[in-house]
Amino acid sequence: MTRKIAILDTTLRDGEQSPGCFMDADEKLQVARELLRLKVDAIEAGFPASSPGDFESVQRIAELVGDRAVVVALARATERDIDAAADSLSHAARPRIHTGLGVSPSHLRDKLRISPDECVERAARCVRYARNLCDDVQFYAEDAGRSDYRFLARVIEAAIKAGATVVNIPDTTGYSLPEEFGRRIRYLMGHVEGIDEVKLSVHCHNDLGLATALSLAGVQAGATQLECTINGLGERAGNCAMEEVVMALRVHGEELDACTGVDPREFTRASRLVSSITGMQVQANKAIVGANAFAHSSGIHQDGVLKNRETYEIIRPEEVGAGESQLVLSARSGHAALRRRLEDMGYTFDDATTEVLYQRFLEIADHKKEVYDRDLESLVNENAREVEALYTLEALQVSCGFPLTPTATLTLRDEQGHKHTVCEYGSGPIDAAYKAVDAIVGVNSDLNEFMVKAVSRGIDALGEVTVRVTGPDGRIFIGRGSDYDIITSSTKAYLNALNRMIAAARK
Repeated sequence: MTRKIAILDTTLRDGEQSPGCFMDADEKLQVARELLRLKVDAIEAGFPASSPGDFESVQRIAELVGDRAVVVALARATERDIDAAADSLSHAARPRIHTGLGVSPSHLRDKLRISPDECVERAARCVRYARNLCDDVQFYAEDAGRSDYRFLARVIEAAIKAGATVVNIPDTTGYSLPEEFGRRIRYLMGHVEGIDEVKLSVHCHNDLGLATALSLAGVQAGATQLECTINGLGERAGNCAMEEVVMALRVHGEELDACTGVDPREFTRASRLVSSITGMQVQANKAIVGANAFAHSSGIHQDGVLKNRETYEIIRPEEVGAGESQLVLSARSGHAALRRRLEDMGYTFDDATTEVLYQRFLEIADHKKEVYDRDLESLVNENAREVEALYTLEALQVSCGFPLTPTATLTLRDEQGHKHTVCEYGSGPIDAAYKAVDAIVGVNSDLNEFMVKAVSRGIDALGEVTVRVTGPDGRIFIGRGSDYDIITSSTKAYLNALNRMIAAARK
């Protein structure tokens, strides 16, 4: 394999545009650290002109990344947007401004309301302006998948002549078929002067479930950069999933004469991190990172796998960091066993934090025969959420049943260390608990969504609850909580969301 395909991850920009996927600056930094462990080539950190928060996120990510990856900031084809992108990247070791505009008949006629000639002129002008501020400029031709071949070639050539170092051909609506999209890329390769001197990128959406196939067709036709997200997050049905396209290139690299520098052993952890932060659950049968991706239920399959994995597995689970733990943790396990397992999972803590985690681990182990990796991840995430909490749960007691009136007695500790206790009634135990939280915290919010799932297998599994609440200003906040008691998990999740809301209001 001679061709190195660059991977541009846009989880922090396009992925966050998925409804309900808001990430604050600190959470974006967590994801950026994981992307560095994945060894992606470029990180699209945000859209600086869209909000002060996005501007700050791009700045902080640029400082974190250093020279380990290109940091990309999105900008529309306006001087204001490009200036904001350049300012946010002022401390980046390897900055790139990503600017462009729509090129399809629909975009020109209905959205931009400009002529084809005006589109070509604006494309050249925005690239030229960006090149005066940054040496690395990427141009995107939005909705290229539905554009006229000759006109698209004309726009791309104008962008290259104006100084673009990367040209991005997006199938913005996921409209294309793989064969046609590959033909489009080959047409550009043969009809655009200077295209062999720049990086050719493809950005494919999944509206017809073809994003990975479209991206591979692009590589086959000559693309040298793929744009993707963890878990396929993104607008509408999402983007090409990084874990899928990278593993497809590993399996078919010889046929495609292509490879990447991504470390696939980080995929499982990256998937779980992004899912935990965004609250977007990964379906069990999701390729590569789903819970059932390496599970075998059929007796025929089990027999084949026991004899030779390759009978039913084209990828070994350890290749993507999904290997089962060989260290069985139970109530009889000591500090050393827990610390070793956490280190194997990539977590390192000081002695004080390890002791806190160990005591909570014992609480879980007393209720379960075996503690699994997902239980430990939930335990670690729960500890991190409590460290940052403005209000913490001290005690909760509920009574309910037929014909009793559901009642919750709740005690919270505030950030000054003061305890507050109330008793409330509700239509059910969770409703009563949430009313008790509201009575103490005193903020106005609407509960939009409530999800509960088992963290690991077994009837004694930890229960993890994710809630979405809307604040007075219309912003959505995600809260998560886990416990072996669902009422407690639900209360922790709701409190976590309100803590985020209060913190955001203070900022």
